[in-house]
Amino acid sequence: MSHDRRARLALIALALCAAASVICFMVLGARGNWGFVLPFRGKKLLGLLLVAHAVAISTVLFQTVTANRILTPAIMGFDALFVLGSTLLVAAFGSGVVAGFDPRLMFLGDIVVMVAASMALYLWLFGGEERSLHRLLLIGVVFGIFLRTLAQFVQRLLDPNEFMVLTDMLFASFNTIPAMLLGVSTLIVMAVTLWLIPRLARLDVMALGRPVGVNLGLNWRRETLLVLAAVSLLVSVSTALVGPVLFFGLLAASLGHLAVGQSAHRYLLPAASLVGIIMLVGGQTVLERVFAFNTALSIVVEFIGGLTFIALLIAKGRR
Repeated sequence: MSHDRRARLALIALALCAAASVICFMVLGARGNWGFVLPFRGKKLLGLLLVAHAVAISTVLFQTVTANRILTPAIMGFDALFVLGSTLLVAAFGSGVVAGFDPRLMFLGDIVVMVAASMALYLWLFGGEERSLHRLLLIGVVFGIFLRTLAQFVQRLLDPNEFMVLTDMLFASFNTIPAMLLGVSTLIVMAVTLWLIPRLARLDVMALGRPVGVNLGLNWRRETLLVLAAVSLLVSVSTALVGPVLFFGLLAASLGHLAVGQSAHRYLLPAASLVGIIMLVGGQTVLERVFAFNTALSIVVEFIGGLTFIALLIAKGRR
């Protein structure tokens, strides 16, 4: 069987599984007025689809640019920046005042701050041709550690009740995505996705590495900055919607690679997105219908993602 045929069959199988997950989420256990049930569940479903697609796609793009299948955008401190921002808001105004803020303004503020901070870092590091991606990753790790440490210091100064409220705010939740934010989130994610479609061939060239890409005529610095900007936007949207997630993107990207068996982005990107949809929508369905909300989906996903991260580290060390 050819590689392309296997990839197409894998995409078909993943699409069928994703469709089954969506149908089960919408109809299982539904009672009463369908005119209320379908719109109510449809909003939750749209939020899960957006987060799954954004996190999976951003992770694949980041791994393409860094030429490393273990790294994720979280390495750059996106989650730490979100945590610090929320902590400073609660410390300055109190949880009661913060809870009364317009969620749409909070959402746009989170996106603007995270994208601006990440692009400032990228432009500074890639301001000259001598700058390297390895330096970007190293400074990103240090940047994330610094922000987390600063956030923890401020949290220790908070009132215990305020700290409990803040902890609840920072816990990633796939079940409480604000419906009023879905419209602008959909527009942003769709715009980035449509921008990526004609650039799939360039992404395949970038996956070959900088020397090969430059020899093939690719403007490496420009393309890297554009892809990193897309990653920043996608991660910012998903983080602002559900909170910080660490290993979910790694799990979706790794299973997408495993499913299609190749690195061509015309197969890999949709595969990772479909895997993410199956995990979130299918997992939320099982959580609601089988476990009756007795556990949190983010805990299960992050646990399995952490095991995947350890397995990839061990496999990479043996090579």
